[in-house]
Amino acid sequence: MKKRILIIGAGISGLSIARFLADMAEVVVLEKAEKAGGLIKCDLIAGNLFHKVGGHVFNAKNETISEWFWSQFDRDQEFIKAKRNAKILFNNKLIGYPIENYLYEFDKETVQHVIADLLQIQSATPKAPFEYENFEAFLVGSFGATLYNLYFKPYNQKIWNTDLSKVALEWLEGKLPMPDIKEIILSNVMKEEEAQMVHSTFYYPRRGGSQFIANRLAKNSNIKTSSPVNGIRKQAGNIVVNSTYTADAIIYTGDVRKLHKMIKIEDADLQQALLDVTMLKSNGTSNLFCECDENELSWLYIPENFTSAHRIIYTGNFSPDNNQGSSRKTCVVEFSGKVSFEEMQLEIKKLPGNLTPLHHNYEPNSYVIQEKDTRHKIARLKMQLEKHQIYLTGRFAEWEYYNMDKALEASLNLARHITAI
Repeated sequence: MKKRILIIGAGISGLSIARFLADMAEVVVLEKAEKAGGLIKCDLIAGNLFHKVGGHVFNAKNETISEWFWSQFDRDQEFIKAKRNAKILFNNKLIGYPIENYLYEFDKETVQHVIADLLQIQSATPKAPFEYENFEAFLVGSFGATLYNLYFKPYNQKIWNTDLSKVALEWLEGKLPMPDIKEIILSNVMKEEEAQMVHSTFYYPRRGGSQFIANRLAKNSNIKTSSPVNGIRKQAGNIVVNSTYTADAIIYTGDVRKLHKMIKIEDADLQQALLDVTMLKSNGTSNLFCECDENELSWLYIPENFTSAHRIIYTGNFSPDNNQGSSRKTCVVEFSGKVSFEEMQLEIKKLPGNLTPLHHNYEPNSYVIQEKDTRHKIARLKMQLEKHQIYLTGRFAEWEYYNMDKALEASLNLARHITAI
């Protein structure tokens, strides 16, 4: 008999693992929202596509994930291949990204200080990235104090809204290329464009944005929307959810901090492990959907404190179809934390592009913050949950800063694990 597996959450992690397990199990997905998609959800606003949380694109480096993904889609007909054109707004000037490869665009005095820092780093005993104690030490030790104070500190504090010295380094793995001083110097001398950066090129749906991806993965899956979970119990060797669904195994993709309120299993070690993760930190984001002037940008990063906005995502440049309701391009201005619509309207007046607001969204949790003991707590919880055939996957379930590609990879790995049991 096929296993009965119940998946909680229909974001990219829940939708993909439902697909991975479809041939070997009877799968039901419970989603508390009215539609599938999670953090990659999009809405149409007067014919224009609004990425409600960030701007999600696909460019897997993992060949297995890439092959699987394209088995679900027609790459040539349904997707556009785009080149990343990211810039940094600094002193009312657009600087290339990543900043360390475009030092030649700064004034002479700043460049002299940065070079002095890099030479000092180069002459010291080299450190591997994960030998640094924390994120702050890594940034200062890799790029020097000048670049840290100029860009890395103000920008990352805007995003994470936390003490960078308390942020662990593990979250960085696979998200950014590790700095190489020789490559930095070479890039500035040769003025070559960055090719190794994550998403230097990427694929994006011709229509529907990342919601198109969610809808395709949801097709033919048994998804119950508007179905919040309020109880997970053990009964006669089975797992019972909401006193309605009986399963051999549960896969949870939601916020792990809320799981302790759902699980009603008498197991002291499990309950303690559940309580240990309730204080994990995260940031929410406020997003203002806007019309903007014509441009060729994909992302614009804003480190300076003249505005509380930290980036603009030019989703209208990802596909022409995203701007069907407007004669102008569209973009999303992102702020950390909860920012009122009125405040965001005032902030965009300080930004380039003659921005006109169309809609807005607040997501209470979008960025996970890893501290030194975060991964230990999650690993311990996973071990305790697995004793009861409950598994975790996804950004907020595993407390990993997964992009779409990494979320798919984590789901595939879990599916293989469950299949092997």
